[in-house]
Amino acid sequence: MRNKPVYVEIEIEADIEALWRHTQSPDLHQQWDLRFSEIVYLPKPNDEELPQRFLYRTRIGFGMAVSGTGETSAIFHKRSGERTSTLRFGSVERVSLIKEGSGFWKYRPQGDRVTFLTQYDYETRWGAAGRWFDRIVFRPVFGYATAWSFDMLRIWLEERIPPSVSIQRAIVHYVSLALLAMLWLYEGIVPKLLYPEYGELALLEQLGWFTGLERITLQLLGAGEIVIALLTVRWHRKTSIFVWQSVLLLLLPLGAIFGSPAIALSPFNPFTLSLPMIALAFFTALTARQLPQASRCLRKPNDRSVG
Repeated sequence: MRNKPVYVEIEIEADIEALWRHTQSPDLHQQWDLRFSEIVYLPKPNDEELPQRFLYRTRIGFGMAVSGTGETSAIFHKRSGERTSTLRFGSVERVSLIKEGSGFWKYRPQGDRVTFLTQYDYETRWGAAGRWFDRIVFRPVFGYATAWSFDMLRIWLEERIPPSVSIQRAIVHYVSLALLAMLWLYEGIVPKLLYPEYGELALLEQLGWFTGLERITLQLLGAGEIVIALLTVRWHRKTSIFVWQSVLLLLLPLGAIFGSPAIALSPFNPFTLSLPMIALAFFTALTARQLPQASRCLRKPNDRSVG
């Protein structure tokens, strides 16, 4: 069973020198590349033809980290202006799935843009179990992290937004999105579809707007809230969906209080839920702009890419 090499390509509107510096300087490289927590170049003899050796370290969570070594060499193509950086890497630690691997980065100037691409492959440990784990879990995640990192680098060079800021935005965005979607799902499933007798049905009967149709109305409202949750996750990068949600989250409690003003005096009235959900919608929309996106990258080489 042979897995395909990881391939990622992106176009970046930047000077090739700036891109080269941000990818070849360890202190800059480790800021945008999610695959590495720390990169340290080892002392190099005064011979430009020798590869540059380095140490790398990657945190994998729970206080654990994987360390390894590697070497890189640069190739400059004077006629085309292209550059290539070859790479070999590996780890002797048994906890590391990657035993050894190799790959390259290519830099192709295209006017005021640079096509930046990488392809790499590696051998795994742990026998057949390691190969299957790599195929199903590790390689897709590793490739996604590479593509996400490439787009974060693009944002850094094009928009002057540092990777630390992009990561903070992403955390705020996805945590707010998850909470907002879960609240929509909970409100649609639990009080309206599963347990309407515990308050929602009585509230609708008290309004008197849907006499005899309260239960089916609740079911339709619950289904609608589930759809909103799914659409929120699907289109979380579009700010318009959060604007409409905020309007809806204001109109629904206003309608309920208009029909039964006494609801506003209860400790858990419709506004106690709507206002926090509006705040979550605001933070999700606020952080949606210039969010790194792996799908902006090409994940399969075309004829020109591999040429």
